[in-house]
Amino acid sequence: MTGQPLWVPSPDDVENARITDFARYASARAGRDLTGEYRELWEWSVRDIDAFWSALWDYFELPERPAAAPALAAEAMPGSVWFPGSTLNYAAEVFRGRDDDDLAVIAVAETGAPDEVSWGELRRQVASVAVALTGLGVRPGDRVVGYLPNSVEAVVAFLATASLGATWAVCGMDYVGSAAQARFAQLEPAVLIAATRSVHGGRVIDRGDDVAALRAALPTLAATVIVGDPVPGTIPWPAITGLDTGLAPVPVPVEHPLWVLFSSGTTGRPKGIVHGHGVVLEQRKQSALHLDLRPGDRILWYTTPSWMMWNSLVGALLVGATAVCYDGSPAYGRPDALWQLAARLRVTVLGTSPGYLASCRKAGVRLRDHELGALARLGVTGAPFPADLHRWVAGELGQRVQVASSSGGTDVATAFAGSAPTTPVWAGELSAPCLGVDLESLGPDGQPVRDAVGELVVRRPMPSMPVRFWDDPDGTRYRDAYFDTFPGVWRHGDWITITDHGSVLIHGRSDATLNRHGVRMGSSDIYGPVEELDEVAEALVVGVEQSDGSYWMPLFVTTVDGADLDGVLRERIVEAIRRSASPRHVPDEIIAAPGIPHTRTGKKLEVPVKRLLRGDDPASVADPGSIDDPGLVGWYAEVGAAHRARLRG
Repeated sequence: MTGQPLWVPSPDDVENARITDFARYASARAGRDLTGEYRELWEWSVRDIDAFWSALWDYFELPERPAAAPALAAEAMPGSVWFPGSTLNYAAEVFRGRDDDDLAVIAVAETGAPDEVSWGELRRQVASVAVALTGLGVRPGDRVVGYLPNSVEAVVAFLATASLGATWAVCGMDYVGSAAQARFAQLEPAVLIAATRSVHGGRVIDRGDDVAALRAALPTLAATVIVGDPVPGTIPWPAITGLDTGLAPVPVPVEHPLWVLFSSGTTGRPKGIVHGHGVVLEQRKQSALHLDLRPGDRILWYTTPSWMMWNSLVGALLVGATAVCYDGSPAYGRPDALWQLAARLRVTVLGTSPGYLASCRKAGVRLRDHELGALARLGVTGAPFPADLHRWVAGELGQRVQVASSSGGTDVATAFAGSAPTTPVWAGELSAPCLGVDLESLGPDGQPVRDAVGELVVRRPMPSMPVRFWDDPDGTRYRDAYFDTFPGVWRHGDWITITDHGSVLIHGRSDATLNRHGVRMGSSDIYGPVEELDEVAEALVVGVEQSDGSYWMPLFVTTVDGADLDGVLRERIVEAIRRSASPRHVPDEIIAAPGIPHTRTGKKLEVPVKRLLRGDDPASVADPGSIDDPGLVGWYAEVGAAHRARLRG
């Protein structure tokens, strides 16, 4: 939390940034100078939130609002009311002002040439699918669901659904059919749009049986549309994309349901998180002001449709940027395949995870060997970003590229904290809270803390906070999820530190906190030094309260091919933790594991593993369909049983 920044914006960076242009616009409206430090603009954005969000609405030239209507009519959390009387449509905003000949989407698979789709062609396909869905009986508020890879078809299907005022939900092909069913069945969808196969790591994944099971399990379906090989009793995708018609989006209130995103489902039935069309404003803010995207830029964020980063990728279309949809492994054929693709497509913003970056470093990848002249920004999210790894990436890419970590959540479909083109970047830190996010770190007494670990909270509403949870008529589940600890304040469930220079460190989930002898520790403080060791593929640490009052903190480790977790490696792990964190962080045991379980979006399953080790029934701990390797559940349960047997003596 000390030292010089790794990256500092140049005067030209600041002068030419879109956020600087917005600051000038906001200054004129506010009657005060907001063009100085980023902190000043942020403080205005959270102190006068009505003025800030009104200014954003007008700056991005969203549809005319009722005269004198506030941006925020009711500030309650939950229960805030945004832009009363205003209407818009996500799809209409995507296409407004676009040149038909410019490039909208580039779809890339592991093999074959990129599929480039112009704005004109994208509009034509969206209009055609919208008319076809209407013909199938889809009306505003109905649900259309997709079981699709990261592809043009997924983008088209979503935008067509949104244009009708219907509600979209999607699962990527990384989900097995039962996991998709657990999500879609809640929504009682009218139409399913599905692919029957995808390719990952050179392996063809046949999902034909999964699609058949989905169709059988969704009795409300009026039709199923198939992308790929024909399936009897379904409609082929080309049959709904060849209609000659114009696009006519339906204006809807900002709170009208746009999509349903789902929680991981590792601790029960996946929660359906409903966001409204008002998310347009948040995504425009994030894409334009924080990522500095503009027409002609290209963004490639490695994701699947199952993760909210897919929604953010599609959201870049709202500022006229070109979305690159990659379906496949980031390391197909070579560990730096994603970098090779970014270079070939001249990507402006590349997004990935700390895990992928760590694998590149271990494989000896030299990022500087790639022609990345178009790259302005590397986004990093999905897990805490260790400072040492951050320094390596920044050193490889040089001062021309801003390496920016961010953190947010499916819950709000955006970031709470990250960077902007005008903010310095410190190793392992998120530069600042995002505009409009009244982020704070609270201690156990509910008071703000600095340079110490606290709970991440948001003290004032954001337009992208959920409209509601699905199947939660009285809002009980929604309130319990975020507002039960600090009434009227959003508690997100992450441990953070806000530094004396205003940056943010993410330590991990607060419900998976390591709490040894009353001292709270973040798991990321252990993962960083351990996973930097060449022999270690991945690690997972949990803390388990024992029946005798003691505390057990095992560290599970998987090793790379050719390495063994022997005594020497164990000593090196202990020394690395002791040196980089503290002696208090050293685990009680270091255990060789056959694998580390993750959600389908790549997050380590710390809480479910903790429950398995504690002795909870595996069937109640996690839905197997939400885990990347369900077979690991039994192994961790056995480890916990063996440990409890030793305690009993």
